[in-house]
Amino acid sequence: MSVAILGKGKKVALKRRHARIRKRISGTPERPRLVVTRSNRHMVAQVVDDTKGITLASASTLQADFAGFEGTKTEAAKKVGELIAEKAKAAGITAVVFDRGGNKYTGRVAAVADGAREGGLAL
Repeated sequence: MSVAILGKGKKVALKRRHARIRKRISGTPERPRLVVTRSNRHMVAQVVDDTKGITLASASTLQADFAGFEGTKTEAAKKVGELIAEKAKAAGITAVVFDRGGNKYTGRVAAVADGAREGGLAL
């Protein structure tokens, strides 16, 4: 699968990196893909089965659970990881493949992964 994403800028570079990662990473029913989406303000995590094309579980800082959350964005990201692990375990998922979405594995993206590991998911 060859994907040509042309242009310059941060968004285009992010899409190019994500396409490069997605060439190698795919979610299966036994080991679905944990997708992390990062914006300046929020974090979204989804567990996706790519064979069926469905989202099995999701967690986000946009949910009602974070309405009164006091803390840094990194702490919120870690809580998102813990929530996604809890929801995935409720759906019967114990192991996932981590998809960082073209972002560097540091800061808030790593915090989601750490929170998911602490919640009991095998990455």
